Amino acid sequence: MSTFVTLLYRDLSPKVPLPPSSLTSSTSTDALKDYYLQLSPPLTRRDAGQVARALENFAHDGAFATADEQEDALKCAVIAKVLLGLYTQTLQTYLDEAEDAETELEWWSDVERSRLSSAYYLLQTLPSRIVNVVDAIMRAVRNKKIPLSPSVFTPSSIRQLFPSSSLFHPHTLIIALFPHLNHEPYPAPILVNARARSQTTSWYNGVLSHSTHVQAVLACVYQSFHNVVSLPVSLARHECKSKRERLQKIRDERAAVLGGLVNIRDDLTVALAKQDATELMAGLQIFVDKFALALKLNESLPPVQFSVFLANAVLPDHDKANSSNIAQLGLRRPSRLTLIWPKLVFVPPILLLAARSAYRSKDSLHRMVVEAAETLKDFWRDWLLGPVKDIVKTVRAGSDEGVIITKESVKADLESLERMALSLAREKLNYTQEQMTVLSEQIRHGDLTAVMQIYENDIRSPLKSAFGGTLLRTLLVQVQKAKVDIDQALSGIDKLLKSQELTFAFVGVAPALAVVYGIVGYLARLWSGSRGRGRYGGRTHRARVWAVIRRIERLLIATSVAGTTDIDPRTSGLLLLSTTHLRSYAERRLPANSRLHDGFLEDVTDLEDPALGRKEKLRVVDQMWKSWGQALGWYEIADKQ
Repeated sequence: MSTFVTLLYRDLSPKVPLPPSSLTSSTSTDALKDYYLQLSPPLTRRDAGQVARALENFAHDGAFATADEQEDALKCAVIAKVLLGLYTQTLQTYLDEAEDAETELEWWSDVERSRLSSAYYLLQTLPSRIVNVVDAIMRAVRNKKIPLSPSVFTPSSIRQLFPSSSLFHPHTLIIALFPHLNHEPYPAPILVNARARSQTTSWYNGVLSHSTHVQAVLACVYQSFHNVVSLPVSLARHECKSKRERLQKIRDERAAVLGGLVNIRDDLTVALAKQDATELMAGLQIFVDKFALALKLNESLPPVQFSVFLANAVLPDHDKANSSNIAQLGLRRPSRLTLIWPKLVFVPPILLLAARSAYRSKDSLHRMVVEAAETLKDFWRDWLLGPVKDIVKTVRAGSDEGVIITKESVKADLESLERMALSLAREKLNYTQEQMTVLSEQIRHGDLTAVMQIYENDIRSPLKSAFGGTLLRTLLVQVQKAKVDIDQALSGIDKLLKSQELTFAFVGVAPALAVVYGIVGYLARLWSGSRGRGRYGGRTHRARVWAVIRRIERLLIATSVAGTTDIDPRTSGLLLLSTTHLRSYAERRLPANSRLHDGFLEDVTDLEDPALGRKEKLRVVDQMWKSWGQALGWYEIADKQ
């Protein structure tokens, strides 16, 4: 039993009058007590029918003729429980039928949506269609008393068995291939295509007189391909559409009855609130009359007789008629074996060929696997783990070692320059110790004015100074000075690089981290988001809920466009069917005892409440969009539809 019907029964069951506390023991009283106790949940249609039949027999035998007030109260309580049970069972019956019709309707709609799906459906059902054609030929052969032989199945024999009919009437074998044409007119678009093909044939005949034989052959091949492939797919698609429309009609009919049954809930509540037995029976009679009206029954019966009629005749006959109608029209999806036989036939050979190919290429595959493993290992070690270790090492300890030049090298060159300059100044300029100390400090700051003065004097007579003076020494001092300047420049660059060492380390590991992040994110979405069950049922279930919410809103808006404030029974039934889907989704897919689960179910309960009008329910739908649209990804689903 669905949650909605269960909650309705739990809500109304406590309102059923209790049996009187003190009763005079008698055969009828004891039987009524047993019946009252027997009518406990879960109450089946059979139990309610048996009790109603027993009550009718008691009344027919006159057992209630001398009943006192308390026994009448007990009898009314039993009748109320019987009617409540049959009411919920009837609700459940029509709700199940509407749900079943909608489930099959959605399947046919999915197949009809694309030509590729229709073509695959045609392949899946091809064996049964061929069997139907063979059966039609065999029946024609038997009817005409023609001896059975292989020649019967030749094209010429088949044309004699089944003469061509009007263009607007499908051929007998076409009906055997597509049985829905027995109940449906020939689809107009296919007729248009047939005329177009005849015009194309005339055009190609004209081409034949002006073109080559090759062009004529290509034209015939194209026309044959169109007739063999396109026409059957169009007919299969039309078959899906026909079955979808029939199921939609059945669903709407069940929804209309369902809405009418839901709308009389308040009448049963009012009747059960009566304490007096006479008033209770009067209220139950009003409820029974509306019950019969909702079921489109023309008879007005007392509650007991109505219960017997409903339990033993109306509901069983309705179940049989519904099952027979759906089976006769073939509205259910094909069997599981029919749907999977192409995979059972084609997948094993493909797998076998793939296995043989893999076995023949086992050496190259093994080498490929080994190389892939080595690549992953090198990637992990050299591009991910190694740079990360360097980052950790840099953060924890750092390093004073130069990248381009070391501090010791710069210091050695500077000390060498200092010694060369001091030696030259001591010999050439006769500096005192104090002057030598000042010069040493100047050299450390890059000031070689004294040496440059010696160089300026030597350059006045370069040849003499070169052979007998200090020109070469001053030049070598300047060379050493240039070397020191280069060392200091490299040291500055080295410091800059050291200051950005952590940045370079992160830049080095960033591509590897990006690759890992992308792979891990894809696997996470694959596991818990976009495919399979995923979060909140996965994208498939959330998309269905999005479609249901959208349909509820359209139903309520259509009611507004019609200019009515109340919700008609058909719309009420369709709303109940949609809210049943929402409730089932919340109970199965949303985390239990969470705010999302409880709040979502509260909104669904508001949509199920017949006391709320159209405007109030539209506000509930708007609230659901605002509250749960982001959490359940409805906006993203809407963008991708």
